[in-house]
Amino acid sequence: MNKDITFYINNMAYTITVDDEMEKQLTKFLDKDNNNQTKDLLAAYIRITQEYITFKGEVEQISDKLARF
Repeated sequence: MNKDITFYINNMAYTITVDDEMEKQLTKFLDKDNNNQTKDLLAAYIRITQEYITFKGEVEQISDKLARF
C-alpha cells in the first residue's frame, strides 16, 4: 500500500509517495520525525549505496557458482 511520508531536510519539507518496504529502507538511515541536515542525507545515500554494492557482489558470486553447473 502506498502512502506519503515527509522528510525535513534543512528545515524544508519533502513529501514522497512510497510503499511500506521503501519507507522501511528510507527511514533506516533518515529520521522522518526530525529535521535532517544535508550531511545526514549524504550519509544515508552512502550507507544505502554500500549495502547495494555488498548485495550486488554477493549475487554475482552466487551467479558465478551457479554458472559452473
